[in-house]
Amino acid sequence: MEEKKELVFRIQKLINENKDLKSQLKEIKVKYEKLDDDNQNYKNLIAKIPEDALPKGLKAADQTKTLRFRMATVLYLDIQGFKKISESMKSGQVIDELDQIFFQFNHIAEKYKIQKIKTIGDAYMCAGGVPVKNITNPIDVVLAALEMEDYLADLKTEYENQGREFWDLRLGIHTGAVTATTQGRKKISYDLKGDTVNIATRMASASDIGRINISIMTYELVKQYFDCEYHGTIPVKYQGDMDMYFIKRIKKKYSEDRQIGIKPNRIFTVKYLIRQFTDLQEIILDKLERELPDYLFYHNYKHTIDVVNQAELIGYGEGVDDEAILLLMTAALFHDAGHTIGYDNHEYFGTQIAQEWLPKYKYTDKQIDTICDIIMATQLPPQPKTLLQEIICDSDLDYLGRSDFIPVSNTLYEELKAQNKMSSLNTWNKIQVKFLSSHQFFTKTANKLREVNKQAQIERIKQIINWDED
Repeated sequence: MEEKKELVFRIQKLINENKDLKSQLKEIKVKYEKLDDDNQNYKNLIAKIPEDALPKGLKAADQTKTLRFRMATVLYLDIQGFKKISESMKSGQVIDELDQIFFQFNHIAEKYKIQKIKTIGDAYMCAGGVPVKNITNPIDVVLAALEMEDYLADLKTEYENQGREFWDLRLGIHTGAVTATTQGRKKISYDLKGDTVNIATRMASASDIGRINISIMTYELVKQYFDCEYHGTIPVKYQGDMDMYFIKRIKKKYSEDRQIGIKPNRIFTVKYLIRQFTDLQEIILDKLERELPDYLFYHNYKHTIDVVNQAELIGYGEGVDDEAILLLMTAALFHDAGHTIGYDNHEYFGTQIAQEWLPKYKYTDKQIDTICDIIMATQLPPQPKTLLQEIICDSDLDYLGRSDFIPVSNTLYEELKAQNKMSSLNTWNKIQVKFLSSHQFFTKTANKLREVNKQAQIERIKQIINWDED
């Protein structure tokens, strides 16, 4: 009995020691990353100093830079049977055929905005979310992997019909943090390091021939869009056992080619664009924060965020579909972006900026035209012609029926005053009463949420007006 107690005690002690070691390892890793970042910053600073001005013994830094990405998706592709086939064919012919395959893989990677990292013999590596950070990279990489797998399967069938041997494929995908080292100036190349790369290669080695094996991390990010099949676990250093899944296809309801399942349909694309909207919004809000004039106390990036949120809220209240929500939020994001060009006619300028940016984010011409029409509907006085235009107009003037109406209204006054477009606050309040009295919300949702409070605002603002003052 005492021996068992002693054994249990020793096991518990080992468990505690293991926990302590893991904790220490995490701390060391954090400190190492900080030191590595500091080291790279120093190198970058030294690189800017003329070499003849550097102290003796201090060399100018090379052209390499280290970048960190919190979420990237690495695809590792291993071609099986290369050695066997090369023994029965001329090596030059085998290399040419392999180069042709890698050329096609590069084309597919470029299509999905994935960065080719390197080829290692008969292995191929690429990554999404590098060098441009984006939230859709797990989806992009899985779509690319499906297309690569389909391409090689067709090529294999063609070779087998000719009585020729052909290689097989194992694909592994993992999503996580990576460190990217860049080299070169004109043509930049990337080298990835970190656990994410190692796990992606492990996923490939643990895959079956002709299958796409993904980690639990990638699975959680793409399971909404793809049919997956549980594939068991694999031991991962410092992380224990990690679940794996096979990607089978795009879900039928999201697939244009319902039998094969590698081509997304319109529903898939809309969901993808809604997810991608986070990236677009971050970029445009950053542009507004940097480029909007200082005198825009009302038409600033905070107002844009408010209109985006209200457009989504009222849109769902009016029962519009997902694509309409996407178009509304995008129009709201760009509706005041034209202020970076000019105050008057800013709606038109906003449509010009939208037409410049949205094709880069896979919006169709029809969607862009609709978005521009929605933006133009925010011109005063509002005269919307469609439900979506009514929703954006109500979203843009939502503050009229909110409890913070007076402080928000005062920021618009300060904005106009700074441009010599308004003489006094009292005059402004008189204009506001007239505007509020004639204004009407267009949608049932906005009327339900804001109309009663808007009437209360009229009474509140009347009480602070000096009616004897011109």
